[in-house]
Amino acid sequence: MSTYILVPGMCHGAWCFDELSTSLRDAGHRVLAITLTGVAERAHLLPGGVNLDTHIADVLAAIDNDSAADDHLILVGHSYGGMVITGAADRIPDRVDSLVFLDALVPRDGDACWDLVNDEERQWYVAVDDTGFGVPPMPFFDDRATSHPLATVLQPLRLRGELSRFRSRVFVYALDWPGDSPLRPSYERVRHDPSWVVHELDGKHNLMRDKPEDLLRILLEVSPQ
Repeated sequence: MSTYILVPGMCHGAWCFDELSTSLRDAGHRVLAITLTGVAERAHLLPGGVNLDTHIADVLAAIDNDSAADDHLILVGHSYGGMVITGAADRIPDRVDSLVFLDALVPRDGDACWDLVNDEERQWYVAVDDTGFGVPPMPFFDDRATSHPLATVLQPLRLRGELSRFRSRVFVYALDWPGDSPLRPSYERVRHDPSWVVHELDGKHNLMRDKPEDLLRILLEVSPQ
């Protein structure tokens, strides 16, 4: 049995993993899906004071408060969640077994989310909501989606070590973007690296919805035998 820590992308809550969480539990694993501060059902929590460090702290606190969490954690991040799982794993490397980036950002030391995406994505970030602190959800997002704290995409991530410390590093790339994928630079960072396992799925960015069976198979393969 493995423990999967699931971290959503911008504007989304833990509910975006509901189907995947159920499937992983049915396969005998433990799952901890996290809603980050200032987003979704936690949108009331001072979004103007929330940055990337806050979200990393969310994940670390959730792990610490889960008495059943073991020391062989599999951290899974979707989209922006790649920033968060990288930062969290860097803080507790002895407890993390593997990292899975679901069409997600793969940062290095000093990178901000802003640095890793394309101009179209940056234009979305700066089209802030009425508070001036939030990136509004896209019109096609789930009705439960809310604005996302702007500072989280601007703050650079500071890392103490390399991702090579972890047993397995997996990248899952969504091929069906309407234009150039803002995750392509992260994909290009790892696609030819033999120390990474890279998958390409013919689905849209929300792979949890578009390719649930393929995604479940990939995640189950990550679990230590």
